[in-house]
Amino acid sequence: MLRLSGLKLPLDHPDEAMPAAICERLGLGPQELLSHVVVRRGNDARRKNAIQLVYTLDVALADEAAVLERFATDHDVRLRPDTDYRFVAKAPENWSGKRPVVIGAGPCGLFAGLILAQMGLRPIILDRGKVVRERTKDTWGLWRRGELNPESNVQFGEGGAGTFSDGKLYCRVKDPRFLGRKVLEEFVAAGAPEDILIEAHPHIGTFRLVTMVEAMRRQIEELGGEYRWQHRVEDIELERRGDGIHRLRGLHLHDGSFIEADHVVFAVGHSARPTFEMLHRRGVHIEPKPFSIGVRIEHPQSWIDRARFGACAGHPALGAAAYSLAHHCANGRTVYSFCMCPGGRVVAATSEEGRVVTNGMSQYSRAEFNANSGLVVGVDPQRDYPEGPLAGIDLQRRLESLAYVAGGSSYHAPGQTVGDFLADRPSTALGEVLPSYKPGVTLTDLSHCLPDFVLEAFREALPVFGRQIANYDHPDAIMTGVETRTSSPIRITRGKDFQSLNISGLYPAGEGAGYAGGILSAAIDGIKVAEAVALAIAAG
Repeated sequence: MLRLSGLKLPLDHPDEAMPAAICERLGLGPQELLSHVVVRRGNDARRKNAIQLVYTLDVALADEAAVLERFATDHDVRLRPDTDYRFVAKAPENWSGKRPVVIGAGPCGLFAGLILAQMGLRPIILDRGKVVRERTKDTWGLWRRGELNPESNVQFGEGGAGTFSDGKLYCRVKDPRFLGRKVLEEFVAAGAPEDILIEAHPHIGTFRLVTMVEAMRRQIEELGGEYRWQHRVEDIELERRGDGIHRLRGLHLHDGSFIEADHVVFAVGHSARPTFEMLHRRGVHIEPKPFSIGVRIEHPQSWIDRARFGACAGHPALGAAAYSLAHHCANGRTVYSFCMCPGGRVVAATSEEGRVVTNGMSQYSRAEFNANSGLVVGVDPQRDYPEGPLAGIDLQRRLESLAYVAGGSSYHAPGQTVGDFLADRPSTALGEVLPSYKPGVTLTDLSHCLPDFVLEAFREALPVFGRQIANYDHPDAIMTGVETRTSSPIRITRGKDFQSLNISGLYPAGEGAGYAGGILSAAIDGIKVAEAVALAIAAG
């Protein structure tokens, strides 16, 4: 089969228009097209009055060789790539070696555990939190009653932080082995809608992610894997050697128990601060990493739909509109949108008492009233937290504590309308836009909990974004703070074998270790690390 990319058709095209368009694009007669399958569908909305759907297709032709020769210099016409996943190793039947351990049951740990189980290595998966249904109840306790469980919340527990998000399943990582396809296929097998296999920007939403995570857990257990919930790793046991490279020998847990292990995947997520501190004390090589800080900004979804799609807003083939914005400011900072959630809500995402953190989520339907996005400014170690590998964590905690106080010391988030923010005055009343954050928003002045350089950058960027998306800088748009968990503030450095640079047997993985950003990239990294573990076990 051949792969044909970039085929454009009108928004309301009939089904029969596609084979005709394929034949016209390739210069074929109708009898020469044997079959076609849609691989990817996106849209081109640059001309709002003439929005087009953009397709990638696999096509079977009567004479594929002739077409390939005729389009030899056309990158949109090529052989269909091989996207099948192949295991790098398999455990022998009745294998009884020392089982690998995965710490963390978020997207990275989930896929590391799944691949290890599918290869017959019967992993043990530890997580400090609870199974996803119980974790959801604890999370709602914060949202509805302002009651935080530090061990079971948006950050900790089955499914990881991605469970309470928009469920976006796209990323910008290079994927020559099509590992992302493996992730999507496993999600579909676990109950995700099949359209995630073809949509250019697929998403799932929180409720569907819950049932999928449960289905994948059952598969891992059926393959011999084992989950241990509410098991927090307190320390690591090392075999010290004279060459500067130490060997991991096991894990000390919070209940005093010990697990002997030679191969441990650390997929702990970006909020596992005590774990980072423990690894640093033990001499594991860690370096500070750039991340971003800011707020969540909300607009009615109808405003974004009209700004992006014009008269086509509301068309079922388009769904709720998203956006991506960036502006380089005069003070040397970059302001950009982050984790945009169409038709969603802003949620409380702290994992530590006395701190406020915001995040965004939406369901598969994306049908709620507001659109929200992180509005954030990049920060970097040399400029903003040069004090050491863990200084970024200190910066996060400081801002989150200030937000807690500014919100009234009750897990309410501090909020300010865009109009008041640009006028540099505290907000005392809401306008047309109502904030969605629960347990509630306290109107105030965001300068109480954000650095001056962030405020300065926002005041420059908001009018610029307003010229790109109508009403983005509308006075009634609402900003709630603070957004600090955009990515991990540290990187646990690793080598080409995916092991820590100075601790053999320790495999840093996923977003918390600084190697991913979002569900899909974290899952892909989990697959890569699981493969490295399997190869190391096979090599003895």
